[in-house]
Amino acid sequence: MKHGQKKYQNIVKDLDLKKVYTIEEAATLIKKVSYTKFDGTVSVQFFLGLDTRQATQQLRGSIALPNGTGKTRKVLAITGKTEEAKEAGADFVGGKELIEKIKAENWFDYDVIVATPEMMGELGKLGKLLGPKGLMPNPKVGTVTPNIGQAIQVIKKGSADYRTDKQGNLHFIAGKVSFETPALVENIKAIVDLVIKLKPATAKGVYVKNAVIAPTMGPSLKISV
Repeated sequence: MKHGQKKYQNIVKDLDLKKVYTIEEAATLIKKVSYTKFDGTVSVQFFLGLDTRQATQQLRGSIALPNGTGKTRKVLAITGKTEEAKEAGADFVGGKELIEKIKAENWFDYDVIVATPEMMGELGKLGKLLGPKGLMPNPKVGTVTPNIGQAIQVIKKGSADYRTDKQGNLHFIAGKVSFETPALVENIKAIVDLVIKLKPATAKGVYVKNAVIAPTMGPSLKISV
């Protein structure tokens, strides 16, 4: 048995993995079942009864969590509102010259790009370069907006992006194992509330089939929603 498997077996031997925990119970347990030496990420996954062949059942967006995600992201702002972007905390700020830098140098020293709408004509030409890396700004997730400063502040504080996979499931980052339990609970409840509100009118049958939270390394715990 590999070292990681042994740790996992030692942790789960006293756990009832079939039990459905309250969010408060699961948030408390997650600290005990995580076995990374580093500060692991806590994720929440929803298994939904969606048919993603229908455009109305493809869910995508971003949520600003009450207590952030615990992850700092480098922000590139493509905008004419340079002072606003700098004051909001963007790591890189500029206009067409930075678009040219991306194109000429394959420059990707950032985690997210935000842009004001008037810049998307030029930036959109880099779709084949930025799209596969998940870096193309999109108004659905709040990264194309005239309110560039607000968008940057939300990202810097910690926002969780989401997008349904082909099976119609959603995955969120809810925070870090080191978060105080009440802060983790508040984040998870905000995510649950969002998922419930996102239910498409065209969705039939059971909407939330199952929901679990899990650390980077450790067992998944079922939660009631």
